[in-house]
Amino acid sequence: MTLHRESLLYECFQITSLCLVWYSSSAAGNVIVKELLEEFPYPFTVTLVQLFSIWILCIPLIRIRQVPPPEYLYQNRIYYFKIIIPLAIGKFLSQLSSHVSLWKVPVSFAHTIKATMPLFTIFLSRIILRERQTTPVYVSLIPIIIGVIIATVTELSFNMVGFISALLSTFGFSLQNIYSKKSLKDIAIHHFILLSLLAKIGCCLFVPFWFFTDGINIYYETKYHRTKTFLRIFAYLLSDGILHFLQNIAAFTMISLVSPLSYSIANSTKRIVVISASLIVLKNPVTFSNVIGMTLSAFGVILYNKAKYDQRRAQAKETVLPLVRSESSVNSLTLDQHQSTHTSNELTVRHHSASHESRSSIPYENQTFKNV
Repeated sequence: MTLHRESLLYECFQITSLCLVWYSSSAAGNVIVKELLEEFPYPFTVTLVQLFSIWILCIPLIRIRQVPPPEYLYQNRIYYFKIIIPLAIGKFLSQLSSHVSLWKVPVSFAHTIKATMPLFTIFLSRIILRERQTTPVYVSLIPIIIGVIIATVTELSFNMVGFISALLSTFGFSLQNIYSKKSLKDIAIHHFILLSLLAKIGCCLFVPFWFFTDGINIYYETKYHRTKTFLRIFAYLLSDGILHFLQNIAAFTMISLVSPLSYSIANSTKRIVVISASLIVLKNPVTFSNVIGMTLSAFGVILYNKAKYDQRRAQAKETVLPLVRSESSVNSLTLDQHQSTHTSNELTVRHHSASHESRSSIPYENQTFKNV
């Protein structure tokens, strides 16, 4: 009992610490990006710096954690062209659209638009994976849609480019998540290595485009040649790169520690923290109706996560029940039929050994939050 209590306390402390790092790095990163893009309006450059930071900082992390290399991926190079490169392109474009939206509209409004991700996920899952959802899942989309409409109509700093970019970013991340689940289930690859690969390939693919877009404009913009301005922007970019790296590592680690429902709720809570922090720090002008729309959309996301969790549990029970029913024929055998082929001593020994194995298959002290 003491060891089990200590294990639960340690895991609780670990999850709480990860949530604090995740929420704080995400909130601070969004505020810094908004401040950076106000003075340095080059979202292409900001996206490249973030990916480059992940690529470089993942190298010592992978060595310290002694993460095994993806041997299956090395042996099947075709997966680079079928899976890794499309995912890297999708990640870069989605991240770029997200930065354009943060540049054009307030952080609070951009994250309210991103609450529509369940809507895109259900639509794309129906087309790509042919998945059907339950009625509660569809009903949970209603408060999300109403909340986003209210927030959009009452947004004081509305910008069409920022609005469309936020929608494109949400669509891209939804498509990337579905494509990852559909394609990566057969590849044995650690999530740190996958994160590093996507960042590295994204940088290498889009650096040539950067030279002919942001690179030329930054070179001819004389105000960035001043030492004070250059150092301030460099500090912003460095801080944003480190915070973005911490945010991704904390999110990936949370996925490996908790259940999908717990992660979804934690992610929804993170969005609320980011919106609240941006309103307090950046002092964006908002109306009461705008706050109602944000709150309603966040509440809808929580309802969606709960409905999806109930749907998964129901599907899991449906796959288990037929196996249980098929054993009825074995249980219907009479005692005389058993005794005709086995002695009473054999039956007694087998009964006790089977019951002992079933009880000890999941030790109480080894249960974790992911099992509960």
